[in-house]
Amino acid sequence: MSDVGNPQPPAPVATKDSGAHALPVMAVWARDLLVSLAISAFIIIFLYQPVKVEGTSMMPGLEDQERIFVNKFVYRWEPIQRGDIVVFRYPRDTSKSYIKRVIGVAGDRVRIENGQVYVNSVALDEDYVPSDYADARSYGEVVVPSNSFFVLGDHRTMSNDSRDFGTVNERYIYGKAVFGYWPMEKMGRLR
Repeated sequence: MSDVGNPQPPAPVATKDSGAHALPVMAVWARDLLVSLAISAFIIIFLYQPVKVEGTSMMPGLEDQERIFVNKFVYRWEPIQRGDIVVFRYPRDTSKSYIKRVIGVAGDRVRIENGQVYVNSVALDEDYVPSDYADARSYGEVVVPSNSFFVLGDHRTMSNDSRDFGTVNERYIYGKAVFGYWPMEKMGRLR
């Protein structure tokens, strides 16, 4: 016999169950938000911290109220170097944070004569300090102790730095300023 004249009933078609396994839209949104917050918290706590610059001691490179990112992990892989812009707890009041440029590392001999900085008897070429921000202060030679750094602000006439509070022990340094993000016209890598 032929099946041509007697069609078989169609086979059942699988349909999607409209709610048995699908998450509600709000639950998906909440899950994605929690994952994003967890990733952001990890980045901020362990890698990059947003910081607002307060004060004028690092002008013209960093201005008052400028927003930057501080890399909190970089010094686990590489040593702190001359020229780095570091964020540290102020040695005289660790509830405050300062941002300055590293001028001398452990073992360096640092002196300042009429505003000209010398490291190991070599005059530094500090193109980040415009003449309007330089001063004529002198500072007697010091040898930077081990695990410490001599730091200066780029706006020398307005900076409270190692000339005032001495060298900074590395245990106080918690990050390297790496990127400016606000205001938008200053967005970019810090130098």
